[in-house]
Amino acid sequence: MRHFLLFLSVFTLFFSCKAPEARKPISISSGSFINESINRSKELTAREEARIQKIIKKDSLNNYISSDGGFWYYYEKKDTISSITPKFGDIVNFNYDVKNLNGNVIYNQKEIDTVTYSIDQEDLFFGLREGLKLMKEGEIVTFLFPSYQAYGYYGDDHKIGTNIPLISRVTLNKITKQSTKEN
Repeated sequence: MRHFLLFLSVFTLFFSCKAPEARKPISISSGSFINESINRSKELTAREEARIQKIIKKDSLNNYISSDGGFWYYYEKKDTISSITPKFGDIVNFNYDVKNLNGNVIYNQKEIDTVTYSIDQEDLFFGLREGLKLMKEGEIVTFLFPSYQAYGYYGDDHKIGTNIPLISRVTLNKITKQSTKEN
């Protein structure tokens, strides 16, 4: 009887210790969430760009330029003599303000104060980074940025909320060249 119980115990132990089976997923993702997200982004972009185009059409006093980066701008003061624009690593000194598309001030120039920025080496929202590269010393430019060129989905954690297109008036005070190769 002892042998039988020992055999039964070993037999039970041997067959009860099998490798765990991988569990199958409960649901299979078809990628529909990503497709829906892409469609929402496209719709948001189209709505914002339509609002910006409406502003541009109403403003017959200024000549708007469409940038390769997806924002629009016009010159309030343009330098037609100089050809020097800031490049990677150059230090720029500038002032700017930020408004929503209705023209309501979010940040005025006094709140922001004068900014000293090293081109493409410090944190600044994408549209403004690209806009500064188009400017020459002494110029004043007004930019219209869709939200994806401004603070996007996250906002700035203070006054600018989610997906807010912006208007920014920028005065480029000084460019300090850092590389002699491009002068």
